[in-house]
Amino acid sequence: MPKIIIDESKCKSCGICISVCPNKLINYSKNTNAQGLTPAEFKDTEGKCTGCAMCAISCPEIAIKEVLR
Repeated sequence: MPKIIIDESKCKSCGICISVCPNKLINYSKNTNAQGLTPAEFKDTEGKCTGCAMCAISCPEIAIKEVLR
């Protein structure tokens, strides 16, 4: 099963990863990062992530990586 890790310190809250996730598993966090921005947050409680890596590929800040569990 894939897992997405988002480095909140690099996230600039652009929302690109949110828009490209086919299963809508990424949303904005309720917390802010050191820059005062609301970073993206990966939530997959039902194992719906397919590991397509569209979020990681599209991130202009290279703040997202995919790992296998």
